[in-house]
Amino acid sequence: MEHAAITGDISLSRYYLDINGCPVKPDVLIFRGREALSKPFSWRIEFTTPYTLQREDILMKYARFDMNGRKTIYGVITRFAWLSTNADQSHYAVTLESRLALLSLTRRCAIFQNQSVPEVVEQVLRAHGLEGPDFEFRLSREYPYRDIITQWRETDLEFIQRILAEVGIWFRFAMNDATELDVVVFGDTQLQYEFDIRLPYREPSGLSAKESVWGVRTWHTVVPGLAHVNRYNYRSATSPMQAQVAVRSEAVTTGEHYRYGDLYQEEGDERDPEPATESGAFYARIDHERELNKSVRLHLFSNATHLAPGQVLEPQGNVITALKNGVLMTLLTYRGARDSRLHVSVWGQPYTERYCFRPDCPPRPEIHGTLPARVESREKHDIYAHLDEYGRYRVRLDVDRSDSERGFGYVWLRMAKPYTAEDAGWHMPLIDGTEVAIAWRHGDINQPYIAYALHDSEHADVVNRDNRSQNILRTAGDNELRMEDRRGEEHIALTTPYGASQLNEGQVADAQGKPRGAGFELRTDEYGVIRVAKGLFITAEGQVRAAGEVLDMETALKEIALCLQQIEELSRVAEQAQALQADIASQTAMFNERLRPLNQMIHAYGPQGVAFTSGEHMQLAAAKNVAINAGGDISVGVMGNMTALAGDKLGLFAHIGPLSLKSGEGPVGMQAQNGRMSLAAQKKLTITSTRDISFAGKKRITLIGGGSYLKIEQGKIEYGTTGVYLRRVPRTYVGAAAAMAQEMPVMPIADGYSEFFIVRDQATNKPLAGFPYTLTFSGGTLRGETDANGETLRAWSKQSEEIALTPHPEHFRRECFSASYWDSRTSLSLDFSDYDKEEN
Repeated sequence: MEHAAITGDISLSRYYLDINGCPVKPDVLIFRGREALSKPFSWRIEFTTPYTLQREDILMKYARFDMNGRKTIYGVITRFAWLSTNADQSHYAVTLESRLALLSLTRRCAIFQNQSVPEVVEQVLRAHGLEGPDFEFRLSREYPYRDIITQWRETDLEFIQRILAEVGIWFRFAMNDATELDVVVFGDTQLQYEFDIRLPYREPSGLSAKESVWGVRTWHTVVPGLAHVNRYNYRSATSPMQAQVAVRSEAVTTGEHYRYGDLYQEEGDERDPEPATESGAFYARIDHERELNKSVRLHLFSNATHLAPGQVLEPQGNVITALKNGVLMTLLTYRGARDSRLHVSVWGQPYTERYCFRPDCPPRPEIHGTLPARVESREKHDIYAHLDEYGRYRVRLDVDRSDSERGFGYVWLRMAKPYTAEDAGWHMPLIDGTEVAIAWRHGDINQPYIAYALHDSEHADVVNRDNRSQNILRTAGDNELRMEDRRGEEHIALTTPYGASQLNEGQVADAQGKPRGAGFELRTDEYGVIRVAKGLFITAEGQVRAAGEVLDMETALKEIALCLQQIEELSRVAEQAQALQADIASQTAMFNERLRPLNQMIHAYGPQGVAFTSGEHMQLAAAKNVAINAGGDISVGVMGNMTALAGDKLGLFAHIGPLSLKSGEGPVGMQAQNGRMSLAAQKKLTITSTRDISFAGKKRITLIGGGSYLKIEQGKIEYGTTGVYLRRVPRTYVGAAAAMAQEMPVMPIADGYSEFFIVRDQATNKPLAGFPYTLTFSGGTLRGETDANGETLRAWSKQSEEIALTPHPEHFRRECFSASYWDSRTSLSLDFSDYDKEEN
C-alpha cells in the first residue's frame, strides 16, 4: 500500500483529523468533545476510511483535529475502536485527549519534601516527558515550601488535581501551533482568564450560520455565609490557629463551612482580601470562594467553534442580568457531524472580581493503620539517635522508592510516648535501623508520626520463650532494668556497664540467673556516695511487709535514751566524787535536736550489734563532741600504740570496781608537766616493787604519818614526833657527809609556750561568741569560731613567737544601730530579742 495513493483521497467534510505517522487520511463522520477547567480535554471522533488500520498505527500517536480552521485541538490518541467494515469502507472511532490525561495511567505512592505545590506539579509533569514549552505557571502568588506532600495510591493526574485544588490553582489548555502540541496553563486569579470573547445573543434562525449564543438558563443556590478553618500545630501548641473569612458577594447565604486540619503554619489576617499564601485566612478564603462558585450556575447554547474553558464570554445585545458582567465558561461539550452543524453546550458562572473560580477539592486519601519504616541516621550504624532540637526522628518508609540522601528520606517525625508533661516525659531514643510503625493523625497522609517500635529478625526481642518470666528494659548502651516474675525467685536488677554498677533487690542472681544471695545489693567498681540533706537512718531492725512508718526510730531512740540516763546517773556520782564529769548537756541536746527528729544526722542502729571494720585505717572525727555510751562494757584493744590526747582535761572514773593501770613489759610513766600530781585513797595506799623504789624530789621530800614526819632536803634531814622515836638496828654507822645525784625527767610542755585570744565587741567590750577567726603561727593555721566566752582555741609552740589573729567580720552577721530621742542627751534603748532570726 503506497502512502501517496492512500493520502491522496479527497474528503468533503468540514472537520479534519490528522494522525502523525498514520498511513491514511481519516474522513471524519461524527465527533463529541468535552473540555473543562482543571480537567484534561477529551474528544471522541468517528471516521471512515477505505483501508484497514491496526492499533499500532493509531494508539499513542500525536494527532490534530481541525474544525474548519476555527478551532484546532492537538493531543494524543488514547483509545481506538473498530466499529464496522463493508465493501467500501471501514468505520473506526478514536479518543483524542490531552497529554495530561496520560498521567492517569500511572498510579503510585510518592513523597515530596521541602517543595512548593507548583514545584511538585512541575516535577511530576517533567517525569512524564513534558518540557518547559508544554506548561506555563501564570501565577499571581508565591507559594511557600511545604515540609511534606504525599501521594498515596493516586494516579499522577489525580494527585496534581488534588494538590492544585487545595490551594485554589486551576488550569486550562491552550494550543501551540508552532509545536503542534497542547499547553497546560495554570492560574490562581482572574488575571489568567481569557477576555474579549464576544458573541451576539440571539436564537438561530433559517439558514444563518453566524456564530451566536442563546437559550440561557440559570440556577441559584443558597450557600454558606462564611468559611472557618482551624488546626493544631504542635510547634506552636498554644498559639491560636483559627481563621474565618466571609467573601463579599450577592449570593444568598446562611451558616458556615468549617474545616479542621489544613496544614498551614500561620493564622493569617482575616481582614486582608489578599491574605498570606497558605495561611489560615488564605484557606478560609479559598473555601468560601469555592462555595460561592456554587451559588449561581449558568447554561447556554452556541455554535461558535472557538469557545473554550477559562474564557469570559460577553454576550452582546439585550441579555439577562446574570450575563451583564460576562460568563466564565467552566465546562463545554461539543457535538458535530459531517452532515450537521456544530452544537456547543456551555456551562459557567457569572464573572466577578470579588472571587475567582476554584476547582472542587477531591478528598485527600487517608492511611488507616500503620506502615513499616526504619529509623535512619546520617551515618549508617550510628550508635546514637539522630534527633533534631524537638526530639524528632528521620525514617525511611519501605513504600518509598526514591533515592534520597541518607538521613533525608522523610520529614522529621515525632514519636508517640507513654507519658509527657512540661519539662518531663518518657523518651527511649531509637537508633539507626530500628523498625518503627508510622501512623497518621486522622488518617491524614501529610501528618505522620511514629506510633511505636518493633523487633524484627535483625533486632531480636529481649524477652522470648527462654526468659518469658522476665520484664526487661534495656538500652542500646546496655543499661538495663530487669524484673523477674518467676514465683519464689522474684527480683529487680538495675545495672549499667560503666563500673559494673548494680542495684539488686529480692533474690540476687548472677548474669546466668544463678542465685547468689537474697535481699538487696548495691555495688560498683567505681566510687560510691550516699548523700542526703535532711538525715539518714540505717537500721537492721525489720518491718514485716513494711507495716511501720519509714522513720520509725522508736526502738533505737529508746536504747540511746536509756544509755543517756545511765550516763547521767553515773555523772552525778562522779560529781559527788569530785571527778571530771561527762558533758551530758551536749549529748542531751544532740539527742533532742538532732537524733530524735533525724535533723542532718546519720543514725545507724542494729538490734544485735553494729560493726565497723577496716583493712587499714578507721577514723572518727567531730568538730565538737564525740560521745561513746554503753549500757555494758566498752573494750578497746590495739596491737600497736594507743594514744589519748586532751586539749583541756582528761578524767577517768570507776564508780564501783577498781581502776587498773598496768604495763606488761614497758615502764609506766606518769607526769604532771606543768602542775601538781596527787595520789589519794580512802583506805590503804600501797607502793610495791619487786626491786627498787626510788623517791626523788628536786627540792625536798616530806613523809608524814600520824603527825610524825621525815623531811629530806638539800643538806638537811629532819624528822620529828610527839611520842617515842624507836630505832631497831644491829649497828649504826656514821661516816663522812655524802649526797646522791638523781636524774630528773624533762618536762617539755612546761618549757613550751601557748596563747589564746578573747574577741570582744568594740562598743560594749563584751565577748563575741561565734565570731570567725584564723590563728597563724609557725606550727600551722587554726580556723574556727569563738566559744560562748569569746575565746579562741589555744595555740602551742616550742619557743616564744608571735601568733597572728585574723578576724573575719565579713562572715559574721551583725547589724549596727545608733538611736536617740529627739533630745540627743537622752539615750534610746532598743530591744531586738524577738527579732533575732535570720530573714529569708
